[in-house]
Amino acid sequence: MGLLKSSVARKVAMALSGLFLVFFLGQHFVINVSSVIDPETFNSWSHFMGTNAVVQFLLQPVLIFGVIFHFVMGFVLELQNRRARAVSYTSYKGHLSASWASRNMLISGVVVLAFLGLHFYDFWVPEIVYKYIESNPADTERYLPELVHKFESPVRVGLYCLAFILLIFHLWHGFMSAFQSVGFNNKYSRALKGFTKFYAVIIPLGFVFIALYHHFNQLPH
Repeated sequence: MGLLKSSVARKVAMALSGLFLVFFLGQHFVINVSSVIDPETFNSWSHFMGTNAVVQFLLQPVLIFGVIFHFVMGFVLELQNRRARAVSYTSYKGHLSASWASRNMLISGVVVLAFLGLHFYDFWVPEIVYKYIESNPADTERYLPELVHKFESPVRVGLYCLAFILLIFHLWHGFMSAFQSVGFNNKYSRALKGFTKFYAVIIPLGFVFIALYHHFNQLPH
């Protein structure tokens, strides 16, 4: 952790962990949206992710560490920035032109972190119990019904949708900032900024669509 004592090192570390989580978010979306397009593919991919040893015992722990590290580093940097503003607040005018997203990254981040806790409770914990505690045989067809069941409650669906709307604001500022923190600044920066804004809106709204689709699709007609 000695390498993270400098402010620049902390920002780079947070940026890299953020980019890793953005990649995971996209991969997660591809799997989940298949539940709407092709349920058999969703079951197949989910079964692979749930039983593959590399995913379970290498990538999954790395992901959990990445989530914790990213948000802890976010708190550290926010406290650091607040101390700096407390010293030079009289001459600081940046907050007047800064976007809501950039000024409230900590708030949106806390909400997203709470959502991830709910998501792990909804999907990861039952999966662990099913496989390693109850020792049930593999059922390759159970994944879609389990997913649909989680979206029966309108309250839970509402919480999921709210979390993903706030994720839009978090990504709107954070995605491009991550590239800037690692030194990406060249002729492709403008195109990359456009891509990050597109990604920040489309992917979270895609998750909102999935939740609403499975909720309303199971209501009695």
